[in-house]
Parts: sequence; structure tokens; C-alpha cells
Amino acid sequence: MNEIMATTVFQLTRNPFGRLVLSTPEGQVYEGVVPVRAFPIQSPENGISMVHTDGHEVAWIDALGELPEPAQGLVRDELETREFMPEILNIDSVTSFSTPCTWQVQTDRGATNFVLRGDEDIRRVGPTILLVTDSHGIQFLIRDSMTLNKESRKILDRFL
Repeated sequence: MNEIMATTVFQLTRNPFGRLVLSTPEGQVYEGVVPVRAFPIQSPENGISMVHTDGHEVAWIDALGELPEPAQGLVRDELETREFMPEILNIDSVTSFSTPCTWQVQTDRGATNFVLRGDEDIRRVGPTILLVTDSHGIQFLIRDSMTLNKESRKILDRFL
């Protein structure tokens, strides 16, 4: 049985095919590892598991910011390509206050619109954190509903 390694006990590189390769000081090589956040919304920078293609965890990263470069950059790049959760910065408009309705929003990735099927597709995952799921299953994050502008908060309040 493999033991899980501490954060600083491995090297991380990319192979010619773009897959991550984790190497241990003992000479073990794990090709095709992927980083998986333990707490992607509440604590995205802490608790990252490096999982091998067989599904077993081969390393643990307590704090991503403490991982030395270039490994930190490789993990961040891989997480960005695997995770797609745009953050809603403002709600510009909704077609109706009853569902289903179309939301026009500004996200950290640009303007978009999506269909909200029902009020139950808005979930609280923390005191100020909300997850909004569109009709295609794409999740949008509202990291802090109190930082939205006044009009956005008024629209959101109608659905909560």
C-alpha cells in the first residue's frame, strides 16, 4: 500500500503529451496525476490531493501557496483546465421573477446568459457564498453576495 507523501517530498513535471508526472525521492514515478481540491469553494488554496489515474491519492498538498515553483504553477494550470466555475460579479437582468427565466450576468470570464430552471437551483454553501446551477448543469459561483451591486442583490433576493 502506498503512503501519501507530504507536500515538499515530490517533483512535478509535464511529459511530452502534457500529462503531469509526479516523482518521489524514492524513485517512484506516477504518470498522469491530476490535482483535486478537497474544498473547492470554501478553501480552494488548501487541501489538494494529487490523484493517480488508478484513483489512488499519491500526494497531498496542505497549502498550494507553499508548494515551490514550478510545481505550484503546474498544479494551478491543471486545476484551471479541469475546473470551470465562472464567478458571477453582477446580475444585469432577469426575464422574469418566476422560473424558468433567463439571467443576464457579468462573470469573471465575461458577459453571459443562462436559464435558471427553479429557485432550488440557487444553493447556499456558506454564509455569503451561493452556487447557481443553470439548465445545462453549469455551476456559477457567487463568492460573496454582499459584494454584488445594489440592483444585483435586489434581483437575487427575489429568488432566495
